[in-house]
Amino acid sequence: MKNIVIAAGYATRLGELTKDFPKPLLQIGNNTILGRMLDDIDKIPEIDEHIIISNGRFANIFQFWAEKQHFTKPITVVNDNTFTNETRLGAVCDLLFAMDKLHLDDDLLVVAADNLLFFSFQEFVDFAKEKGTSCIMCHQQPSIEKLQRTGVIVVDDNMKVLNMEEKPQVPKSTWAVPPFYIYLKKDLDLVRHSVENGCGKDAPGNLAHYMVEHTTMHAWPMSAGRFDIGSLDTYYEAVEKYGKN
Repeated sequence: MKNIVIAAGYATRLGELTKDFPKPLLQIGNNTILGRMLDDIDKIPEIDEHIIISNGRFANIFQFWAEKQHFTKPITVVNDNTFTNETRLGAVCDLLFAMDKLHLDDDLLVVAADNLLFFSFQEFVDFAKEKGTSCIMCHQQPSIEKLQRTGVIVVDDNMKVLNMEEKPQVPKSTWAVPPFYIYLKKDLDLVRHSVENGCGKDAPGNLAHYMVEHTTMHAWPMSAGRFDIGSLDTYYEAVEKYGKN
C-alpha cells in the first residue's frame, strides 16, 4: 500500500505565512504538521512508500525536508508543475497525475496533509482489510452549518455507504467525511477514469463521491478526533494547544 499525501495546494488563507512555504511543513512544537502524520503512518506494516504530491513552487522544499527525515519507508516527492493557485490541477487531478507518473498499481491510502490526528491510521487500514472494499472515514457532526460545508454520507448498519453528497443544503445524516481515503487496487481503474467521466477535480471529496456511486464503499467511524488547520487562527491555536506535545 502506498501512502499518497495530497499537498499541492497554495494555502492562500494563511497569507504571508505560506506565500513561499508549504502549509504541511509548518512547525507544531518540535515537529511539522506532515511529520506528525507520517510518524504514525510510517509504522503501518502495509505501507511501503510515502508519496507527496506538491507543486512547482514547493516541491524542492518538500524534497529538502524529505532528505532529512528518518522514516523506515522511502519518501517520493512528485511535482505537478503548477506554480499558482489559479493554475492548480486540483486534488483529484493531482492524484491521477501521480498515479500516471509513477505507474501506481497498489492499494492507496490517500490523505490531506493539513490535519493533526488523535488516532492511528492503522485502525483505518485494518477496517478496509476487514471489509475488503475501498473506504472513507466519517465522524459525527451535530452542526448543520458545518455539515453544509463538507461531504455527508448515509450508511447502513454495516457502515456500507448508501449515499454521499458534497456540501448539502439539507444534510441527510450527521455523518461528515474528512479527507482520508483508501482506494483498493481493484478500484483503481475507476479512479483513473473518474475525471473523464464527470468527477469534479478540485476537492478530494469529489472522488469519494464519484466512487460511492460506482463501487461498494464502507465508512470507518473515526475512533478519536482531529484538528483541521485551515486558517491562521487555527494554525496558531494548534501551536498553542499541541506544540508542547
